[in-house]
Amino acid sequence: MGSPLSSFLKQNKPLFFRIFFILFFSCIPDTANLCSNLSLATTAVQTHSASSDNHFSLKKLTLDGHFSFENIHYAAKDFGNTYHFHPSAVLYPKSVSDISSTIKHIFNIGTASQLTVAARGHGHSLQGQAQAHQGVVINMPSLQEPVMKVHTGELPYVDVSGGELWINILHETLKNGLAPKSWTDYLHLTVGGTLSNAGISGQAFFLVAGKGDVLTCSEQQNADLFHGVLGGLGQFGIITRARISLEPAPKMVRWIRVLYSEFSIFTKDQEHLISSESSFDYIEGFVIINRTGLLNNWRSSFNPRDPLQASKFNSDGKVLYCLEMAKHFNPDEAGIMDKKTESLLSKLSFIPSTLFQSDVSYVDFLDRVHVSEIKLREKGLWEVPHPWLNLLIPKSKISDFAQQVFGEILKDNSNGPILIYPVNKSKWNRKTSFVTPDEDIFYLVAFLSSALPSSRGTDGLEHINNQHQRILDVSTRANLGIKQYLPHYSTQKEWQAHFGPQWKLFVQRKYAYDPLAILAPGQRIFQKAIPFL
Repeated sequence: MGSPLSSFLKQNKPLFFRIFFILFFSCIPDTANLCSNLSLATTAVQTHSASSDNHFSLKKLTLDGHFSFENIHYAAKDFGNTYHFHPSAVLYPKSVSDISSTIKHIFNIGTASQLTVAARGHGHSLQGQAQAHQGVVINMPSLQEPVMKVHTGELPYVDVSGGELWINILHETLKNGLAPKSWTDYLHLTVGGTLSNAGISGQAFFLVAGKGDVLTCSEQQNADLFHGVLGGLGQFGIITRARISLEPAPKMVRWIRVLYSEFSIFTKDQEHLISSESSFDYIEGFVIINRTGLLNNWRSSFNPRDPLQASKFNSDGKVLYCLEMAKHFNPDEAGIMDKKTESLLSKLSFIPSTLFQSDVSYVDFLDRVHVSEIKLREKGLWEVPHPWLNLLIPKSKISDFAQQVFGEILKDNSNGPILIYPVNKSKWNRKTSFVTPDEDIFYLVAFLSSALPSSRGTDGLEHINNQHQRILDVSTRANLGIKQYLPHYSTQKEWQAHFGPQWKLFVQRKYAYDPLAILAPGQRIFQKAIPFL
């Protein structure tokens, strides 16, 4: 599928948007008391009477939408399909005021209730992050405001709901010949969820946090909250609206794949491309483990530049590295496109016989992952456990990592795609909550595994989890300085180590905007302060 981070990391294009938050404002305690109310989030057991009281109090709220207390088991599932925490209720909001009223109500109850709130888009979290045990899950796709509206002009933009899918934004903006400036690999994600996990960057938005106040945030207005929510894992507010900047949309994409057998050459070419003033519009790499027949699988949609040589290529069981690139163009620019791509490719050192390319529509390229989803659903292989592991690795350590992981741990098999590409951190705003390695250039390595629920072999959940733990253990022992993307930890000490020097600011922001730890309990960073029942 690819991570929500992909477009932000690879393209680093500024994307203008407004996010509207519902905020939980209260006094900011001094740093001496930062740990007096918030503690490590753990699953608590709620009594039946407390649950009934919660239902009764929620039913009294006057809303445009409604609460559901029955048939809500779906809110205890997600794409990862390994964690299942059942809520007490699901809110189907029709307006921002529904979300605001619900959070205000829970905030005003205070510590007398253990109710928490989680915003759920289309359930693409991996480890229960969008779940709320015995709390309230907000079904964000139900939010009907604002109605999506494209504003054309010198600086075009579109206003969208935080529960809107990127695929819907694409189709709507294309009606005006426009499109957002950068994308995730997978378009069937919501705007709010993408932004909360450091997906696509921007300049302003509309959001809901602490006491239920609705605020507009930008780099000039409520700037601390604006930066905090980007990559803030939903801890500071619920994004209810975003303003996304647009640009003229191309009609076609030149889609290219090439192979490498030497990791050092592969990474050198990737780093060259992300540092060049003139480059491709999309750059991504992936690792191919023991896949001799891969080229034959590409032939249906990619054309080899040298069919005869390509037919003779054999991987000999080696680990190979694929560089995937794309360049946007319009049909009347085909000649110019040929020259541009030839010039860019001439500076790379891939295996010549493995150059494959295809010209596809802009929409087909952007929605390419969804095609694979449909095929997997047809085979019953979509709703299986997905124990993904996403790592950010400093450039200086990527060769050591590759040697130990691709050369030793995973040399015989993998259970899904392995993405790998470098990121130039110097090109983005460093004030956000997103945590990265210390070096200016680092690599995203994503192990996008799928497990067969009944298997006890190498494609089983236990084996994959053990394999991932070996990767983490090796990285720790070698002191590689990695950070996890979409992190999942079991102790607050681990979270503190993850954030490092940013931990103090992260905790201060939590107290400023969500002092009772009502929001995003599924991240299991903080626990709402409640009395024993």
